[in-house]
Amino acid sequence: MQYEDIVKPSTFADEDYYHKLTLGMRQQNNLVCIQADEYKPFWAVSKHSDILEIEKQNRVFENTLNSVLETKETESILEETGPWLKTLIHMDEPEHSGFRALTKEWFLPKNLKKFEERVKQLADDIIEEMLHKGEEIDFVKDVAVWFPLRVIMMILGIPHKDEDLMLKLTQELLGDSDPEMQRISSDKNNTNMTIADYFSYFSQITEERRIKPSNDVASIIANGTVNGKPLTELETVSYYVIIATAGHDTTSSASAGGLLALLDHPNEMKKAMAGDIDLSLTVDEAIRWTSPVKHFMRHATEDYEIRNTKIKKGDALMLLYPSGNRDDEVFEKPFEFIADRRPNRHLAFGHGAHHCLGNILAKLEMKFLYQKLFARVKNIELNGIPKMMESNFVTGLKSLPVRIKAK
Repeated sequence: MQYEDIVKPSTFADEDYYHKLTLGMRQQNNLVCIQADEYKPFWAVSKHSDILEIEKQNRVFENTLNSVLETKETESILEETGPWLKTLIHMDEPEHSGFRALTKEWFLPKNLKKFEERVKQLADDIIEEMLHKGEEIDFVKDVAVWFPLRVIMMILGIPHKDEDLMLKLTQELLGDSDPEMQRISSDKNNTNMTIADYFSYFSQITEERRIKPSNDVASIIANGTVNGKPLTELETVSYYVIIATAGHDTTSSASAGGLLALLDHPNEMKKAMAGDIDLSLTVDEAIRWTSPVKHFMRHATEDYEIRNTKIKKGDALMLLYPSGNRDDEVFEKPFEFIADRRPNRHLAFGHGAHHCLGNILAKLEMKFLYQKLFARVKNIELNGIPKMMESNFVTGLKSLPVRIKAK
């Protein structure tokens, strides 16, 4: 078994191979040490209970030092230049709590309730646009990428006219290892140019909101303070970026991947479309099934033992969320999509201090989207070969051709 393949973006685009690889890891009596070319050695954490144990101990396992897998070359560059972004996923306590508190209230149920009707309307609008395109559509390109993008732009307070730019930058940033998605200039992958564009755009937004604040998240970030100090430009822009990207791309991936799973499990699709089950359960199963965030890294601050493996201070660990979410010690029939699965203790949103800030919003969006879709169509079928984006960090479908018949 080539466990070193876990570093390759192409592995995550081939879900059958990925799950074969990580099933082998879960069957080991200890953690697997990955020693791959171009990367420093690290431990692959594949079992649900191990991921949970690590995520519960933020003092022992830190985020700050490279929160995602980087090559040795990139690590060396970052040591010289400093971080290109500093988001919530790059922080530990006590810093993390202070920054998270800035926007936490906005993503609680009591506040999101104020947006429900607008989110429902956006779902209505995107399904209406879809139906006007005819029977043959690409569910990713015509529906899934746009709906959550419009929702998060509304909450941030970003003008609708800028949605094309926001989509382009998000896809370039998260698709930087996919030949079809990455930004190329002079035959080089220029993620740093994408980040520069984010800085240019959001610095302007910050300036506008400081002059004239509005009732939106952008104004909270622009005028926010942590421990009495205003955010730096790096912290401000990074905050916008994490909300704009995490609040959009992961929901898009789960929505499209969930629909594909239903198409691959026709009996479950029939139950969902007929209204025989609670779609909230279907949404949770779609999130477990797709697990759009493929990993985060942690670094040990002290010696520790887990699954018969002695972790040394300074060791890096890769938390493999899709693997944990197919663990048969936790999930009955983990490789079956069960649209009303209960309980569903998936780890797709993480756990503990770094539990996804926007998890309630994401589930709300997906439920409304599926409700509106199933209310307007009587049949959906595949109309081509789905394509996955190549990335070892955040990924999902980049194409899902389907044929639909409206009611």
